[in-house]
Amino acid sequence: MNRAQKNRLKDKVFKGLGITATFLGIVILAIFIGFILYQGMERISWEFVMSLPSRFAEQSGIYTAWMGTVWVLVCTTLISFPLGVGAGIYLEEYGKKNWWNTFLEINISNLAGVPSVIYGLLGLGVFVRMMKMGNSILAGSLTLSLLILPVIIVSTREALRAVPSTIKEASVAMGASKWQTIWHQILPASFGGILTGVILALSRAVGETAPLIVVGALVYVPFAPTSPLDEFTVLPVQIFNWVTRPQQEFVINAAAGIIVLLGITFVMNGIAVYLRNKWQSKMNW
Repeated sequence: MNRAQKNRLKDKVFKGLGITATFLGIVILAIFIGFILYQGMERISWEFVMSLPSRFAEQSGIYTAWMGTVWVLVCTTLISFPLGVGAGIYLEEYGKKNWWNTFLEINISNLAGVPSVIYGLLGLGVFVRMMKMGNSILAGSLTLSLLILPVIIVSTREALRAVPSTIKEASVAMGASKWQTIWHQILPASFGGILTGVILALSRAVGETAPLIVVGALVYVPFAPTSPLDEFTVLPVQIFNWVTRPQQEFVINAAAGIIVLLGITFVMNGIAVYLRNKWQSKMNW
């Protein structure tokens, strides 16, 4: 058997392993989601969505939890989107190739893999204690913004890098300045990829529990937040609280809460895919 045949055999083996692993992953995920649906669908109702939490499982709902989730998600978006996209534009288009920028790029890439609880400890020390924000939505949003900023910066740079150099060269040749080229040519061409990265990063933030628990997201909140300085809880924390209860009824409530959280995540991912495909088709046209 020559080298070419050996390489083809290795490719077939690795391809088969990849297909098998993917199939097993899909089966396991389908079983997990099916079990959650089987347990929680009976509890899904308008009353469950609009009821306050209670020590009685049949009366308990997720109103304060999903309201807190919406508040945290909106505040996190407002903080992380301009900072992440702006940092990505600077590093890709304006940053000089020196040791300092190289150091920043390496550390930003490494920060994307740091455990989320570390960001929670950072948020506890800086936002909750040093800046005296307390257990507020603003403190939680700033903490989650730190968590997803590396992902947004990296995805923004990749989207900018994917724009053909001919677009930049044509814009400069027509007399446009660097900022005009970025604003009118590069950003429109890369916005679909940037927006996809931002939404996927926010999807990760929606499901985070550890950093918010460390920051001080409460298990029981008898009111819906009305401002960024209010105390709050979120769906993952509420689900965690129900799972730790010994009563089976609370486990059913947790399954229903997981269905709602999965629905939010799937909707956000679907929006990301739709916007990316729409933007790509628009640019190709």
